[in-house]
Amino acid sequence: MASWWVYRHLRRWLVDHPAITGFEWLPNETPGASVPFVAAIVLSYLSLTLLLHRRLLPLPSPSAAAVRLASSAHNLLLLLLSAAMAAGCALSTLAQAPSPRWIFCFPPSSSPTPAAVGPVFFWAHVFYFSKIYELLDTLLIVLAGGRRLTFLHVYHHAGVVVMCYVWLAAAQSLVPVALVTNAGVHVVMYAYYLSSSAGWRWRPQWKRAVTELQILQFVFSFAVSVVFLWYHFAGGGCRGMKGWLFNAVFNASLLALFLNFHNTAYTTGGKRREDKGE
Repeated sequence: MASWWVYRHLRRWLVDHPAITGFEWLPNETPGASVPFVAAIVLSYLSLTLLLHRRLLPLPSPSAAAVRLASSAHNLLLLLLSAAMAAGCALSTLAQAPSPRWIFCFPPSSSPTPAAVGPVFFWAHVFYFSKIYELLDTLLIVLAGGRRLTFLHVYHHAGVVVMCYVWLAAAQSLVPVALVTNAGVHVVMYAYYLSSSAGWRWRPQWKRAVTELQILQFVFSFAVSVVFLWYHFAGGGCRGMKGWLFNAVFNASLLALFLNFHNTAYTTGGKRREDKGE
């Protein structure tokens, strides 16, 4: 059958490749596997964003067409990469999980630095570097000049890089669910951004739907956390509790910020513009 042929070839390249099956996160050895590295990335991003936002650094003045072309290429790359990460991690989870429980709860490790190994963490590593690449979103917004940088945008982009590092350093149990969910949402999000940058005019309701999908993602993360906590406290423990605590606080802050943005953009003054199709 065609579906089986597709599955076998996807698994061959997204799961069973030696570089994927043999992946191991080694502190201070694997690319990006150190606190100084992630700190340098985040601090550099925040510093450059501040300097660019306040026009303290000289900026090129590309044409609107050039910015649209760069944005389209950027969004297309992230669309394809998000689809590959979602498929790769989902297939890796199916291949690597010895039982359904493993999807939510990795067995506890006696080592002070639990090993993040195998295909699932290979895709978590790719995901980590994709979030570093996503920092270019900010530069494209500044170059376009039509949108104002918000605290939500900058905080989200900087915090996600730290979150991905914590996932890998702690071998966090919810990596499979979180990665597939987030990458899947980003497929939709970057498809919308790609079509918009290419000149497709969407009704405002679609922009609202993308925001609501992101909010639903955070709500889903807390629902999944209930399963994780149940296994941890009632089932003998799960790996990555400290990583989960960081993630829970970060997701809660993002949920609050996204709800505030949604309320401001769509249920107050933004609602009147949406009703008029502006």
